[in-house]
Amino acid sequence: MPASGKQKRKTLVLTGASRGIGHATVKRFAAAGWRVISCSRHPFPEQCPWEQGRNDHLQVDLAEAADTARAINDLKARLAEDGSELHALVNNAGISPKTERGTRLNSIETSLDIWRHVYQVNFFAPIMLARGLLDELERAQGAVVNVTSIAGSRVHPFAGSAYATSKAALAALTREMAADFGPRGIRVNSISPGEIDTSILSPGTGKIVEEQIPMHRLGSPEEVARAIYFLCSEQSSYVHGAELHINGGQHI
Repeated sequence: MPASGKQKRKTLVLTGASRGIGHATVKRFAAAGWRVISCSRHPFPEQCPWEQGRNDHLQVDLAEAADTARAINDLKARLAEDGSELHALVNNAGISPKTERGTRLNSIETSLDIWRHVYQVNFFAPIMLARGLLDELERAQGAVVNVTSIAGSRVHPFAGSAYATSKAALAALTREMAADFGPRGIRVNSISPGEIDTSILSPGTGKIVEEQIPMHRLGSPEEVARAIYFLCSEQSSYVHGAELHINGGQHI
């Protein structure tokens, strides 16, 4: 239910909001009455029916440290303008480049420029945002959720080496952040999705579903969004430094 007039509206900053898990997360939080400030390298889509979305959308290229820093200043100004607190930061944006043939980039084929590009988006941008918005999160006693991946814990047939290792690093960063942010009253957790039914699925995923997932089905973006919401809500008030696997049992 939307927040009442006496209850201050909660605010979420979400990266990678334009599709898949990010788009489902926007809908889940908005349905609960949260203000969602969406961050994406794409402009706000003209056909989107979300009325408040245009004013609360921030176009930012997280692959560029300078633009990420610019976005942090913009976010701080937006929150300060109307006295809003930041109750949650969800670092969902991520990239996984492929070869020209559309196959995974392994550790031999991946150029240094690609390694740097992937790590800037998948690893450095999350810590830049969390540190840059630390005061706003502390005032709200808020939560941070980092979106990692099952590819961070095993060699995946489709996810490239730079993507996989950046997600493994993000999982480790989540533990470090939990130790450092916890004393300030900020909870930090991560979710590790498996095979989720989005537009970026690779051919051959069906074989993984049949052979590696005990539930024998893909996950939905909405199922992931519900887990993110749980970690940002009071229902998880003593969950801290955890990595929640959302993969139908694929990790066992």
